[in-house]
Amino acid sequence: MLKEMLNMLVSVFVKNEDSNIGKLFTIAAEQLADASETLKTIEEWISIDNAVGKGLDDIGDDLNQYRGKATDEIYRVMIKGKIARSLSDGTINSMIDALSKTLNCSPSEIQLVSSIELGEGEPNAIIVNKAPLNALNKIGLSASQFVQFVEQVLPGDASISRVNLEGTFSFASGNDVETSELGFADLNGTTGGTFGGVFTPADDYKLPI
Repeated sequence: MLKEMLNMLVSVFVKNEDSNIGKLFTIAAEQLADASETLKTIEEWISIDNAVGKGLDDIGDDLNQYRGKATDEIYRVMIKGKIARSLSDGTINSMIDALSKTLNCSPSEIQLVSSIELGEGEPNAIIVNKAPLNALNKIGLSASQFVQFVEQVLPGDASISRVNLEGTFSFASGNDVETSELGFADLNGTTGGTFGGVFTPADDYKLPI
């Protein structure tokens, strides 16, 4: 920055860092660099994904989404959920889209179906047939907290009939080892089925959403 400032001087000035004007510009360049770094930090902290502590609280307050007892990780999800819910029109696809954006996962990891679609005949009931277990465990959301997020994207007259938290793992039907994406994982853990279940902390609590 200092060299750029000196190069902007007209030719009658000595463009040297050791000159009087060079020393003056050195002080100014240091101050500008500090200000630039501060602005960069502020820009990063106003991002939901980067903000922590009080900075994250301020973002939530602007959206009337309060933290309660939530950790930063869960609070980020609550804030994103507040934004995503406003974009949902109550259709199955829009609900899945809102939940995937909230939990930062692929829409393919979530499957919502109507009770009637599965032949159970319960009107206005939604079944969570597939839940993003990896995303929930990574964030630290319990099963009951996940249900809260699903309830928030449902139309006003709908309810949750049940939530399936089963994994995709299955044993082979014969004597051969299961080699599909549903079987045992490889040495790198990049393939194979997943076990069901979501981590539930001992102090599980209801989120203020």
